[in-house]
Amino acid sequence: MVSLRSAQQQLRKRRNIVEEALEDFVQEKMASTQAPAMTLAREVLLAGGKRYRPVLTMLAFESAGGEDVSEVMDLALAAELIHTATLVHDDIYDFSKTRRGKPTLHASHGLAHGIIGGDYLFVLGFGLGGKYEAKIVEKMAETCANIASGELLQHEHIGNLATTPENYYSIIDGKTAGPFATACACAAIVAGASDEVVYSLEEFGWEVGRAFQLVDDLLDLTGDENMGKPRGGDVHEGKMTLPIIHALTMLHGIEREQLADVLQNFSDDRWNELVSLLSTAGSFEYSEQLIENHVNRALLQLESLPQSIARNLMEEVAKRSRSRKK
Repeated sequence: MVSLRSAQQQLRKRRNIVEEALEDFVQEKMASTQAPAMTLAREVLLAGGKRYRPVLTMLAFESAGGEDVSEVMDLALAAELIHTATLVHDDIYDFSKTRRGKPTLHASHGLAHGIIGGDYLFVLGFGLGGKYEAKIVEKMAETCANIASGELLQHEHIGNLATTPENYYSIIDGKTAGPFATACACAAIVAGASDEVVYSLEEFGWEVGRAFQLVDDLLDLTGDENMGKPRGGDVHEGKMTLPIIHALTMLHGIEREQLADVLQNFSDDRWNELVSLLSTAGSFEYSEQLIENHVNRALLQLESLPQSIARNLMEEVAKRSRSRKK
């Protein structure tokens, strides 16, 4: 096992590799006919972030026996480009003004430019992924299609108090967990791993991705202003996240009616009322337990892999996902 300090250094090293590769990629496009589009997109692409998806892509490649990380770098960058594209489009759908503490692309440049910027990032990501074998391209295509399906399903359930946990998981599997799973599985394929290893890493991605989204949804209700986006954004937008779905299921009578009224007529001055009802329902603890379950299942998937620094670092990323603050 690597020490905590060593793990932090190793993860920082890999994140720096991703940052350098992204900057080189941006400069390459800036020196081409794509300069106008990249001038727009680079703001959000280089705005920071934890780079979990490309880092996990690299680690999955290494843990599956891959040695030359340059073989998987295009796939790692593709994961980040596609993720950033979804953020740009999400901000448009949600009318968000800030992202990571900075103005969103459409807020700075207008709706048309925001759409173009997001589309451009999607094309770039799929172009990099398209360099690999057909099996990987097919997985990426299916994943991108499922992102769209998850987004549409989420819109269908905006403000719908009858939304079920099954509906919720269908949404987050399409939008969040699927891309994690595909990045890890495809990295293992590039490494030439067995079907069993590919499966284990894909399942790891599903579970970590679910944990990440559950944490995001919990932070929207429990986080602070340093998160980079306003607290309670999901509630204002009418998104049915799991703590809310759970509370609607557990509360009855007057309390259930009160929660329905808060959600349907929400304003910032009803924030404490909402938190109190969710606390009464035990919804925060319920979500925390589910996060723990997903992280534990992710760790279980790694047990079949040979011991390695990369495997240890994947375990560290999974554990960090349950305690991150933004």
